[in-house]
Amino acid sequence: LGQTRGIAILSAVNEGKPVAEYSPLEVKQSVVGYGRAEKQQVQEMVTAILKLKEKPEPFDASDALAVAICHIHSTIANSKFRTENKR
Repeated sequence: LGQTRGIAILSAVNEGKPVAEYSPLEVKQSVVGYGRAEKQQVQEMVTAILKLKEKPEPFDASDALAVAICHIHSTIANSKFRTENKR
């Protein structure tokens, strides 16, 4: 898995695409508000944030959605920071 991840990152960088990485602690903090949250807590918050009718199964699915939510939060925060610093 580590080699596959490395190839994916290298390919993106070679194409000039942005790459973002988040630690599990960062993802949990962003989604749940607590960096040491359990997978079930992450799953429940993902379900609530995205207003899903059913919990994403398995936990890998809710983890992937949590990373996407974290990235959106990070992008919004960075955008606001850049806008405020232009003033």
